[in-house]
Parts: sequence; C-alpha cells; structure tokens
Amino acid sequence: MNRKVSFFNFSLNNILSKDQSLLDQARIRLLYYGFWIVGVAVFGLFISVYFQRQALLTITAGILLVSLLVLFKYLTYRANWKQISHAVLIIATIINLNNVFIAMQKVDIITVQVILLVILFSYYMIGQRWGLFYSLLNLVPVMVFLLISYKGNYSIALRPESVDQSTIIISIFANFILIIYIHSHFYGAFLNNIRELKENGEKQVELNAELELAIEKAEKSSRIKSEFLATMSHEIRTPLNAIIGMSNVMLMAKPRPDQVENLDVLKFSANNLMAIVNDVLDFNKIEAGKVIFEKTRFNLVEVVENICGSEKIKAEQKGLEFMVKIDPLLNEKTLIGDPTRLGQILFNLVSNAIKFTQAGNIWIKASFHESQGNNITVNFVVKDTGIGIDQRNLESIFEPFTQESITTTRQYGGTGMGLAIVKRLLELQGLQMYVTSKVGRGSEFSFSMDFPVAAAIDDADDKNTLLNYAESFENLRMLIAEDNPVNVLLMKKLLSKWRIKPVIANNGQHVIELAKESDFDIILMDLQMPVMNGFDAAMEIRRLQDPRKALTPIIALTAAALYDIRAQVLKAGMNDYVSKPFKPEELLEKIQNLVAAVH
Repeated sequence: MNRKVSFFNFSLNNILSKDQSLLDQARIRLLYYGFWIVGVAVFGLFISVYFQRQALLTITAGILLVSLLVLFKYLTYRANWKQISHAVLIIATIINLNNVFIAMQKVDIITVQVILLVILFSYYMIGQRWGLFYSLLNLVPVMVFLLISYKGNYSIALRPESVDQSTIIISIFANFILIIYIHSHFYGAFLNNIRELKENGEKQVELNAELELAIEKAEKSSRIKSEFLATMSHEIRTPLNAIIGMSNVMLMAKPRPDQVENLDVLKFSANNLMAIVNDVLDFNKIEAGKVIFEKTRFNLVEVVENICGSEKIKAEQKGLEFMVKIDPLLNEKTLIGDPTRLGQILFNLVSNAIKFTQAGNIWIKASFHESQGNNITVNFVVKDTGIGIDQRNLESIFEPFTQESITTTRQYGGTGMGLAIVKRLLELQGLQMYVTSKVGRGSEFSFSMDFPVAAAIDDADDKNTLLNYAESFENLRMLIAEDNPVNVLLMKKLLSKWRIKPVIANNGQHVIELAKESDFDIILMDLQMPVMNGFDAAMEIRRLQDPRKALTPIIALTAAALYDIRAQVLKAGMNDYVSKPFKPEELLEKIQNLVAAVH
C-alpha cells in the first residue's frame, strides 16, 4: 500500500500501490468491485427468500451478506487479496454444498454456475495448484450427489426448500454477470500486462543500446587516456632522460667537489620530477590491475639507505633530525623481491613525513621481525613529529588526488597520490598499512613484508665481473635506433665510458637497412621514431633471411611506461626493454646478459 490506511477507509486508491504488479492490482480491483456486485445480488436474494419464508435460505443469504461486508472491510483496510480469496472460495464452497446436499437437495443451473465461478475465480486469483484444489472440492461432491440421486438413494430428514422464479432469475443473472466480469476484467489485465512487458522489453533494448554506447565511450575514453599517458610519458621522460643521463655522464668524469654538489642537486631535482611522472603512470597501472612485482636479488639495507640518503638532504634543509635505524641482522642477508616497488613505498612515506613536518624528527626503522624457514618478515616504520591527521580523515588520505584538506594542499603542495599508491601497492601484495596519528603531535605509518632469503653471493665479485665485462665492450658492434639528437649525444657519451662506438640510425627503416648491410652484436631500439616505429622495425629484422641477423638481440629503449609495454615489446620480437631515463648499470647488465647468451 502507498501508506498506512485508516480502519474506516473505503477507497480503492488507498489500497493500491506502485510496488504491486499489474496483475496484483487487477486482483484487488476484481475483489473490490466484485464485492459490490455480489453484495447487491445477495441482498436481492435475501429479500426474495425472506418474503417467501424460506428460513434456511434466508439464514444462508444473511450469513453470506455479513461475510461479504466483513471481507470487504478487511480488503479496504489490509488489502491481503490472497487471504480474502481463500475466504471467498471457502464460503462459496460451503454455500454451494449446503444448497446441493441440504437446502435445495438438487443440482440445477445455479449450482453449475457457482462451480464455474469457483473454477474461474480460484485459477485467476490464487494460481493453478489452489485452483485445482477448490475446483475438485466443489465438483467431486456434486458428482457424488448426482450419482446417488440417479439411483434414488439420497434422503435426509430435512425437507428441501423451493424458491420462486424471480429468485432463480436473480441468481442466474448475477452469476452470469460475475462470470462475464471476471473474464472481462482479467482479459484486460492480461492485455495490460503483455503491453507492459512489451514496453519494458523495448525499454530494455534501448537501455542495452545505451549501455553498449556507454561501454564503447568508456573504452574509447580509456584508450584515449592510455594514448595520452603514453604521449605525455614519452614527451616528459625524453628530456628527463637527457638531464639525468648527462648528469650521470658528468659524474662519471670525476668532476671537482663543487661540481659534484651542483650535479647532485641537478640529478636530485630531475629524479624528483621523474618521481611525480612515475606516480601518475604507476597509479594508472595499479588501477588497471597490471602491476607485476619482480623477484630479484637485492640488499634491503642498500635500498633503505639509498632512499633515506636522497631524502636526508631535504630533511636537513628544513632543520629536521633525520634518524635511520636498520636491524644489523638484515645487513647479512640477500633478499628476493621487488626493490623498486619497496623503494617507491618507502620514498612516498618518507617524503610525506618530511613534507608535513616543520620541526622535530623523522624516524625510519627496518627491523627483523620473525623468520619462518627460508622466509623472513621485516617490519617497516616511518614516524614523524609533523602536523598529524584527524582521526576522521585517516581513511580519506589514502584516496587518489586527496589530502586531508584544501588548506593542507595549498600550504604543503603535492599531487595527493603518494599514499594512494602506497596503499594500492601493499594491497596488491596482500599487505596492510597501519596508521596512528594525533593532530599536532605527528604520525606513524607501519607495515610488514615477507621476503625469501637468497643464497649468499659475493656482490663485490658480481660488480667486478660486470666492470670487467664492460671494459671488454670496446669490440662490441652496437646499433642504436634513436631520432632525438640530445639522446644520441647522451648515448654516445655514456657508451664511450664503456669504450663502445655505436652506429646510429635515425628511424626504423634506417635500422633495417643497416642490419641487412652489417653484423651487429646488439641493437638498442627506440620505439617512437619517424618513417617506421621500433615495433615494426623489430618485426622486420626478425623476418630477415640471414639467421644470424634475424636473431640479433634487441633491447627496447622507451620513454613510455604504460603497463602493457613489456608485452608489446616481447610480442614484436624484442628481447628486453629499458625505460628512460635508465640507470647505466641496468643497461650495462642487460647488454652483458644478452650478448653472453648469443655468444
């Protein structure tokens, strides 16, 4: 019902509701108007049999009239059409069998009409199962009565009553009216129901079309976003590659102490800018669920010290006391995991601690927590004496592009993505970040991470081997595909430190021509070039007839850092890739591994 109705309600509109189906509304209407029709007919019968002094029929008509009034009142108060339908059928069955076996002691046209009404009403109102039950409940006893009467064996003490022709006419007329009304009413209801289903079907088709269009727009939007990020990534990272790369080259040239300081500042600022770019790209990867965690050997102490070493400068510039405490047991272990992602988590936490602390201390702690077999658990804590966080905002600070307040954003700056990335990276590894904070007192962020312990290998020997191999690169035949003059200059300067004299191609087509003419030990392939891109060039090289040329190792050098770049590179037939700006030692190691594998 639309609302709670009064006991004295008699309006149909008050007991109908939009929540009801068209069929249920039709059932309620049938009962409502049906009671009026039957009530008028029963009242007429009551008057007729009363003046004919038919006591039993008068009592029956009177009981029926009162029952109709009670059921009608119940309908307009509670509108429980199922209970009322059962009550109507039970009353009709009792009256029908009473007339056949007691009052009239015969089966006439009125009896047949009542049975038809019971069949129609029960099936339409309460369904097939109950319809069959009430139909048989009325039909079977009547058939039994007919069989008994046929043999002349039916006899009871009461004398059957008889009614005049006017009463019979009233009964037949009322029954026909009810039969026609029930058929007409439900036929209209079924038509409306079919019409509504058709309209709903048409609306569903329209909604499906709109949904498909929305999905297509969303996919297009996602594709445009990915293309935009790829373009922006390439355009921003390309000059950053030159800045960071030239800083590395100049630092490798043994500069004066004052020059080292200037170069460190330059490199530090460029790396900070790169961190912002990476945050945007990494968040895109994380949201797409495409982050792949590496499993490489690393020294945890070195990772923590490298992060803290770069951040310590910022802390000291603000006059903060910067304290790092690393469990001595961790220095003796080589772990297996993703040092890049771990470094990213720690960098964001430490950077945030420094940003939001104006005076006091910054603590970074890495402690050996427990050991299980060949795995160890390390607990990381980053604590500060900064502005703190209101308890009500502890959840919102982990949302992307969100800081505690607009005032915080204006005062301290930042993109608001750092903690969002930290939380997502931990969640993807099944880990949880714990935060405790008090406004004006500071905050503490902590998490625990499990690492397998690698077999001990002398890292000094590894570095010496890599260095020795680098010194033997002077005979390496290298082809570089790069169209950016600044990057070409950078690569030449960097490779000269390793005594490599590369051949330069300025587009993909040029690469193929040079690969056909000469033999190369390795190819460094830029991906976005004029005439022909790096992907197509790599595929063409793999189709060369000379097996030696076709199998030349190819490393993609790309300023794009989208989540599917690795899959695209490998699909094009390239062996590996290095993202710009790259670490010289990373490129050197990949060159060494690929060349060694071929030779």
